[in-house]
Amino acid sequence: MKTLYLMRHGQTMFNVAHKIQGWCDAPLTDLGIAQAEVAGQWFRDHNVSFDYAYSSTSERAADTLELVTGGEMPYERIRGLKEWFFGKLEGHDESLNPSFPYGDQFKQYGGEGEQEFQDRFVNTVTALMNHAADHTTTLIVAHGAACGTFFNKWQEYTLIPRKQGIGNCAIFKYSYDGVIFMCEDVIIHDFSYLDPELSKSVYITKKN
Repeated sequence: MKTLYLMRHGQTMFNVAHKIQGWCDAPLTDLGIAQAEVAGQWFRDHNVSFDYAYSSTSERAADTLELVTGGEMPYERIRGLKEWFFGKLEGHDESLNPSFPYGDQFKQYGGEGEQEFQDRFVNTVTALMNHAADHTTTLIVAHGAACGTFFNKWQEYTLIPRKQGIGNCAIFKYSYDGVIFMCEDVIIHDFSYLDPELSKSVYITKKN
């Protein structure tokens, strides 16, 4: 049995500005940095270490992973782990989002359909997990809709209800037997004690 920790990146400048953020990117805010550090501490507090680590090719995900691991673990950036592609709506105000559920509505803007997106992400994660040896623990840092579509794919195999929304640095813990991913826990951090003023500043210099 293998263990997967799938998590969303920290808060970004576009999150604060309510911009549609799929394949386009924006830097982490200082609050986003603090959120990633809280998530990293959660793993340490629970004695979780990783045999493999992967992130989306988007900087916001890679930067989050480096903060979570203290920059001390090698990892790979994988294109298939990118967020849903929203086509011509990328970078525009969230008020332009079509009505929910999205389905194939982004295709008219040159983006991905829902099934196309889910297949890409699920197939990528499955291939990464199958590549690893037995008895391993893997960290993947990706995106909100990506975490959501993965949960939806395997929801029938878990008794854990999906919580409303997927906050920054939310962590989904899955067990994987080579066929089925079963969600064992969803960790939603309490960031209320962090200074909201941190959202106004942006992480520019990448930490290596």
